[in-house]
Amino acid sequence: MEVLLNGKRTKLNPAQSIGKGGEADVFNIGQNRALKIFKNASHPDYHGLPHEQQAAQERLAVHQEKLKAFPCSLPARIVKPEDLATDLTGKQIVGYSMKFLAGGELLLRYSDRNFRQAGITNESVISIFKDLHTTVGDLHRSGVVIGDFNDLNVMVLGTEANLIDADSFQFGKFFCQVFTQRFVDPLLCDPQAQSLMLFRPHTADSDWYAFAVMLMQCLLFVDPYGGIYKPKGGSKPAVPHDLRPLHRITVFHPAVRYPKPATPYKVLPDELLQYFHLVFEKDSRGQFPVDLLDTLRWTTCTACNTEHARMVCPNCAQAAPAAVKSVTVIRGTVTATQLFTTRGRILAVEYQNGDLRWLVHENGTYRREDGGTVLHGGLDPKMGFALCGNRTLLARDGLLLTLTPDNPHIDRLSVDMFHNQPAVAATESARYWITSGQLMRDGNYGPELVGEVLTGQTQFWVGSKFGFGLYRAGELSVAFTFHTTQPGLNDNISLPKFRGQLLEANCLFTDDRAWFFTSENIQGRTVNRCTVIRPNGTIEATAEAEAGDGSWLSTLRGKCAVGNFLLVATDDGIIRMEPKFNQILKTREFPDTESFVDAGCQLIAGRQGLYVVTSQEIRLLELKAGG
Repeated sequence: MEVLLNGKRTKLNPAQSIGKGGEADVFNIGQNRALKIFKNASHPDYHGLPHEQQAAQERLAVHQEKLKAFPCSLPARIVKPEDLATDLTGKQIVGYSMKFLAGGELLLRYSDRNFRQAGITNESVISIFKDLHTTVGDLHRSGVVIGDFNDLNVMVLGTEANLIDADSFQFGKFFCQVFTQRFVDPLLCDPQAQSLMLFRPHTADSDWYAFAVMLMQCLLFVDPYGGIYKPKGGSKPAVPHDLRPLHRITVFHPAVRYPKPATPYKVLPDELLQYFHLVFEKDSRGQFPVDLLDTLRWTTCTACNTEHARMVCPNCAQAAPAAVKSVTVIRGTVTATQLFTTRGRILAVEYQNGDLRWLVHENGTYRREDGGTVLHGGLDPKMGFALCGNRTLLARDGLLLTLTPDNPHIDRLSVDMFHNQPAVAATESARYWITSGQLMRDGNYGPELVGEVLTGQTQFWVGSKFGFGLYRAGELSVAFTFHTTQPGLNDNISLPKFRGQLLEANCLFTDDRAWFFTSENIQGRTVNRCTVIRPNGTIEATAEAEAGDGSWLSTLRGKCAVGNFLLVATDDGIIRMEPKFNQILKTREFPDTESFVDAGCQLIAGRQGLYVVTSQEIRLLELKAGG
């Protein structure tokens, strides 16, 4: 692809890609600058999608005028258009250059409990939102409304909150026509529609509404309309999950089951809870009161380890501290035995060589399951971990360290990064990594080449028998499988087409299946998908669901592949899913497990039973025959 930037021909290739959204591709052009190129109607991502092709044409038409009129004097945290890029004729604007925020993380990540538990405190989150509050207020005073304000257009560097995707801002005669379901103000939507539909323009008030949504989900790990709505007695029909904002059915509603993995809202002070109640249930609007952020003070209860922002611990104030949990608990057909608990954080758990292995961080020390010290130091959200037998893999900033017990020598390897995460995986006997676009593995006599991939753009996962990976950049999209002990990649895989911005991906393996999970932002909706893939690349079955809808696929976590089926942890217990007739169907329920699992835990299958892993505990579940 070639464009004109400042009158000079600029050639772009997939290796320069640093981002891929539903409407544009972003490339690193050096000197701390990025180039955003809008997808046109002929882009491969839109093949066979006439509605998206028409929308792309309309967006490009608007940008021919809007980008030329873009306001110049905006707050420093706005990543605004700088130089306009055109096609080679110089007549049509196709994108623009902007500041490149190297190492930034989307605000979306800060509402992910796993990401936050790697060393990002609530105090840091409050600092981010105070910084964002200043920018939003300054932006409004300049006559600009963000419009489609959401956690995908806030890029965080340290505690600085930068606004990206500024081309969708609303100013002058240019209205923002798009919205994101979780963040759109219901007062702007058609109350009679069968889906959320914007029928009034975005306003400064709707920006502050979105600000409150983002703050709540970053503090509690649930958005205002999360949880499952189940009216008692069936006296009135259940409102579909995506229409709950129109009826103000929030997580505070008595008929909504609060998600188990979320932080109980009672940890927040009454003043902030009252504000959320007024905004999300009583339609109060206006600028977010910054004093609610300034006065937040977090503390950790020394008795029960609960982190809260109240005068007294909300757990200990309601009742005397409970007795220590029993090591073994029986519920019906299920016996649950506590194997390990910590006041720190469990960072990685794997079942390898017939044993459960784990890495934990506690009191400033990283330790393995046998108590052996791996490393001293604090938690680091940019550090990746993997377990390879008794070896511990630590990776950060393109460097992979392999630490072995009783061996003072630390093995060091250079590895590629993918969206701030190291391209590294491991089985019980071998490491796999990408360096300079080459997928490598441990061989009998040293590193061996598996195959060539795209530098800095490749995600991959490895099971005991085969692995799976993919890369997407610009107009390129490739998925592949590979054998764990033989060279070569099989890239003849036709995955279902990605229709938006890929937010998250994961893959689980048995010997003859890969369960590939993705979460996409598709025109403002978050859609989760599961694709069952055979080692030869054949697609066996697929399924889709709206994120947070209460189905087995409402989240990507809490799943474990065993044999030809998938075990899924939900807030109601474990269920079993199987691929049948190109679909993924529920074939069994285990209701007696409800007390021991939730949708946010990790499941791991072993010979003794099923291991349930949370951030601070590992339990073994054993089911009696017939259970």
